[in-house]
Amino acid sequence: MKLLTLHKQYSKGLFAIEKATLIYTLLTSILILFLFQEMDHPGRMLFERCCIVGMTFLLMYLYRLAPCRLAAFARVVVQMSLLSYWYPDTFEFNRIFPNLDHLFASAEQWLCGGQPAVWFARQWPQMWVSEPLNMGYFFYYPMMLIVVLWYLFNRFDLLEKVSFVIVASFFIYYLVYIFVPVAGPQFYFPVIGEANVAAGHFPSIGNYFFHHQELLPGPGYEHGFFYNLVEESQRVGERPTAAFPSSHVGISTILMIMAWRGNHRLAYVLLPFYLLLCMATVYIQAHYLIDALAGFVSAWMLYIGVTWMYKRWFEHPMFHQA
Repeated sequence: MKLLTLHKQYSKGLFAIEKATLIYTLLTSILILFLFQEMDHPGRMLFERCCIVGMTFLLMYLYRLAPCRLAAFARVVVQMSLLSYWYPDTFEFNRIFPNLDHLFASAEQWLCGGQPAVWFARQWPQMWVSEPLNMGYFFYYPMMLIVVLWYLFNRFDLLEKVSFVIVASFFIYYLVYIFVPVAGPQFYFPVIGEANVAAGHFPSIGNYFFHHQELLPGPGYEHGFFYNLVEESQRVGERPTAAFPSSHVGISTILMIMAWRGNHRLAYVLLPFYLLLCMATVYIQAHYLIDALAGFVSAWMLYIGVTWMYKRWFEHPMFHQA
């Protein structure tokens, strides 16, 4: 099997995706030290970062013992799975800064004459709308896995580049989320109340989210399978952070670019799920419409920029065809 065939030539150093993780770890560690007195549990955050660094170098060492495709893929998957840690981690930083939802909700009101997130959900609460959209939203991580697996089996030589572009793009989004604290309608609207939303009045709530994380139940068909799947995942991992721009739209757009460049048929298969996902970000009130639009536009800039970064600083024959 190609997955288990040992490579005669391989890099003994860090993968590009691991270097991206270490750079982000260093940057956020420095930020923790600057904000140490204001943060809730900075000591634990620094310790967790030390564990991530140690694990990264341990995996690099273990790969040397069995340098095959499967071991390389395991290193990639571990770093990508850490995104579930890094995402809520942004909340530990941005809740220190004054919330900016009032500015984004006001901009949405000015541009659209109302709140599309509210219109969309109220207009189509039916199961035949709710379930496909929630399925699309839930398909976010499976979509990522499918694209990475396609490259593992079909274009292994590009796996390092693909994984780096995905994770580095995530980290750039996360840095934006740290310094642009926008929680989105599902968190902000319950705080200001339905009357203010209906009147188009969006007051500033300052540092409200430093001590509060109340989440608005998602709209749609409450007895649906995918509705409850999304609700449960949000209860576990969602925080009042990461609304602008939408990384769901941004990263899924980057995945579609990669799918198209890899295999057109793969892109066509993923296209319906991608469209449902993009619409779902507004439907479930996770994002303002301007967040989704910014996610789409930023995806193209990130893909070009991060691909250039990889070619300029990290490209080398890390992976070899067995």
